[in-house]
Amino acid sequence: MAIFGFKKRKDEKLEQNAEASKTSVDKKINTKARVAKKTDKAQKVVASKVVAPKLQSEVDSSAASIIIHPRITEKSGVMSQSGVYTFEISKNSNKAMVKKAFVTLYKVQPVRVAIVNTPAKKVFVRGRRGVVSGIKKAVVTVKKGEKIDFV
Repeated sequence: MAIFGFKKRKDEKLEQNAEASKTSVDKKINTKARVAKKTDKAQKVVASKVVAPKLQSEVDSSAASIIIHPRITEKSGVMSQSGVYTFEISKNSNKAMVKKAFVTLYKVQPVRVAIVNTPAKKVFVRGRRGVVSGIKKAVVTVKKGEKIDFV
């Protein structure tokens, strides 16, 4: 039946009904909240949406998914002596995300973040073709005198 789009229309109707029921439930909650505010005698506690604060492990895991690992090379070792550190980061991260993740992981405020996106390269080794995967790396500069440990 998918040829004529019957199933697609049926799914769309189900989604619309689900959205309509959500809005009607929200309206009911809002009206109950108004009634509870008006009645000072009963002082009823109305159930509201409570957003739980993120646990520290959840924050650390998201930061760890943005900054994959430090990129340890000869050049990055020399640069780290002057307060410039290099990290491999996830493909979908940007400067702001890297800055937040760096603060949560290392407790140091970066001065500058630069991102370099290296493309994948085709290689030919021992008669076989292959691909060296491209990476995205961040070059993070911290204040003079501040250092971080990779451990």
